[in-house]
Amino acid sequence: MLALNPDTYKAFIRPILFKLSPEAAQSAAEFALRPEFIWRRLAPFLTVSSARLEVVLAGIRLRNPVGLAAGYDKNCQVLPSLAALGFGYVTGGTVTESPRPGNPMPRVIRYAQDESLINSLGFPSKGLDYAARQLERSQHTRADAPVVVSVSGVTIDEITSCHRRLEPLVDAVEVNISSPNTLGLRAFQEPRTLSDLLTRLNELRRKPIFIKLPPYSSPEELPSAGDEGRERVMALVDVCMEHGVEALTISNTWPARDSRLAVGSGGLSGRVIFPDTIRMVSDIRSAIGDKAAINACGGIFTADDAWSAIRAGATTVQLLTGLIYRGPGVVKRINEGLLGRMDQEQVVGLGV
Repeated sequence: MLALNPDTYKAFIRPILFKLSPEAAQSAAEFALRPEFIWRRLAPFLTVSSARLEVVLAGIRLRNPVGLAAGYDKNCQVLPSLAALGFGYVTGGTVTESPRPGNPMPRVIRYAQDESLINSLGFPSKGLDYAARQLERSQHTRADAPVVVSVSGVTIDEITSCHRRLEPLVDAVEVNISSPNTLGLRAFQEPRTLSDLLTRLNELRRKPIFIKLPPYSSPEELPSAGDEGRERVMALVDVCMEHGVEALTISNTWPARDSRLAVGSGGLSGRVIFPDTIRMVSDIRSAIGDKAAINACGGIFTADDAWSAIRAGATTVQLLTGLIYRGPGVVKRINEGLLGRMDQEQVVGLGV
C-alpha cells in the first residue's frame, strides 16, 4: 500500500510519469485504472469511512465531500476504478454529441514547480454513443459513489441530446458552458441563451442539474475587467437560480496564454488559481444564500484547501489537477485531514 501514499507517489512514481508527455502520462494512468477488480480490492485502503464527512449534494447523499472533476475520464471508461479511490462522487466527461478530435497537439503543458497545468484540449471525445455504452456497462460495478456526467455542445440541441441519453444512467448531469478552449461555447455565457437552454432542459429532466461556470478576473490584477467579469458571471448565476439549477460548479479553468500550445492559449488549472476559487465561492454563496449547492473546483490539493472552500460556502470540492500531482492516495489524505480540522474546530459533521 506504500505506492498509494501521496508522499511515495510524489517521490517515486510521479517523476517516472512526468518523463512522459502529459497526454501520454494520462493514457498510462487510464491503462492502470482499467482492471476494476484490482481497484475494488484496494478501495478499503483508500476510503475513509465516517458519518461526520457525509454531505447531501442536490439531494444526493455522499459519503464525503471530495468529488472528481470532469476532464479526467473524458469518455467514462474507468469511473468504477476512480470511485474506488475514495471519492464522494465522480464526474465523467465532458461528453459531446459527436466524436471530436479536440485541438491540435501540443495541447497540455505542465507547470510542475507550481503544481499547475495549462490545457487547450478542446473537448476530445469519443462521442455520446460511446460514453452511453460505458456508463451502461459500469452501472452495476461502481463503488459506493454517485456518478455525475458532464455534457456540452455548441447548440442547445447538442446539449439536450446528450442530457436526454445520459441522464437515466447517472445521478446528476453537469452542463459545461465555460471551457475556454471550444469555439461556440461562449454563446451560453449570455444570460438569454443560457435561459433558453435551461428552459429546454427543465422540460426534459428528472434529476439534478449542475452548471459549470466560467471564472472572472481578479480585481486586484485588473480592476475594471474584474468587476465586469464578476457582473457577467453573477448574471449567469441569477439565471441559474431562476431556473431551479440545483448546484453550481465554481469554476472552470482560467484563460491563459502559452506559446508552446499549438493554438497559443488554453485553460489554467492547479495551485495557482486556488485563491480565486475561494473568492468566487464566497462571492456566489453570499449572492445565492442556500438556494443551491456549490462545488468548489480549482486548486484543491489538501485538506486545508478543502476546509477553506467549505468554510467559504462550498458544499463539495472537486479535484483533477490535484489527483495528477498527488496521486491516488490524495482523496484519503484530504478526508483524514478534514476530520482533523473538524476535531480542532469542534465541528460535529459537515451537514447531512
